[in-house]
Amino acid sequence: MRAIRRGARGAAVAEIRGILVVLELLDELLPSDPSAHDPEYDAAVEHAVRAFQQSRGLTVDGEVGDETWRALDAARWRLGQRALFHTVGDPYVGDDVRQLQERLLEMGYNPGRADGIYGSRTATAVGQFQREVGLRSDGECGPATIGALRRLGRKVIGGRPQLLREAEAFRASGPTLLGKRIVIDPGHGGPDTGNVVPDGPLRWVEADLVYDLAARLEGRLAAAGMRVNLTRGPHPTGPVSDRDRVHIANELGADLLISIHIDGHSTPLADGVATYHYGSVSGPTSVVGERLAGLVQREIVVRTGLRDCHAHPKTWELLRLTKMPAVRVDVGYLTSPSDRQQLIDPAFRDRVVEAIMAAVQRMYLPVEADVPTGSIDVSLLRALTGTAAESRA
Repeated sequence: MRAIRRGARGAAVAEIRGILVVLELLDELLPSDPSAHDPEYDAAVEHAVRAFQQSRGLTVDGEVGDETWRALDAARWRLGQRALFHTVGDPYVGDDVRQLQERLLEMGYNPGRADGIYGSRTATAVGQFQREVGLRSDGECGPATIGALRRLGRKVIGGRPQLLREAEAFRASGPTLLGKRIVIDPGHGGPDTGNVVPDGPLRWVEADLVYDLAARLEGRLAAAGMRVNLTRGPHPTGPVSDRDRVHIANELGADLLISIHIDGHSTPLADGVATYHYGSVSGPTSVVGERLAGLVQREIVVRTGLRDCHAHPKTWELLRLTKMPAVRVDVGYLTSPSDRQQLIDPAFRDRVVEAIMAAVQRMYLPVEADVPTGSIDVSLLRALTGTAAESRA
């Protein structure tokens, strides 16, 4: 959809306002207000949208594009307001589904990540709960199931159970990189070029630079024994959406996903590297994704000298809908003269690749075998994984 922004009017704006009112982020227009029948996307709406985006871990731009609209549409629902059941191809999505998933996790059932999508794993978990409490085990969450969920207390205490499962499954996979599958996602591509900056007679394009980084990383990780896939080629003929990239990673059954971007800003003073993992300030966070984001961030900062813009939780679909831990790294600002001068240097891009490789290796090392940031010689990566595996055995 075309982004809806300040100055817009129409039915879509009225619906956006209505949701923001329900969420108590915006005051309802009085019938006597001249704009009540044709509300405008004014400064108050933009402020409310920004507050919503901030609270949900979305990009804070004050505009309602595809991802913000889907988040707003999901936010209108509360558990118990509608019956929920699994449908193939067009699943129920909403905050009510996420609340159901979190409740099931608290009670010891495993619907998978609390992503707000009523998929087959959620339906199976509901069916297991129904069977144990003497209800018809059909996987549908209607009034009787909601009532039973509200009557019973939690079974699992001391942490978020799904996050503990995620961390334990990752630890149990062992320290070696051999045979593990990683998906590398070069951002943008095709008609979506990302940030483009003219530089004298030259023209630097984000999509091209991040593909070069991804291709270099692919070769290095493959040499270290990992199975590596890219989400796109150097020149895709059409757009590649985040949902396309998620589908590729999920279908491959990847162990990790790393998405590579280069940031941009209206001011050339903005510079530095930042990483992102699934999570929000007040909601669930991917423990493994958070650790990987932190490792990638620290390794890049130490090995390249880029400004440290830290790691942050986000609920972008690329991070939320992947079944494996996923991170996005924004390697500098193409609009910053100092960052750009480094990014266009192939030797600098090699250092970025080495930093990401070192972070991936450290993710799989047991805590007692971890090493200081910047100390791993990635040319010895395969030998390091073999040594770690032998010491663990």
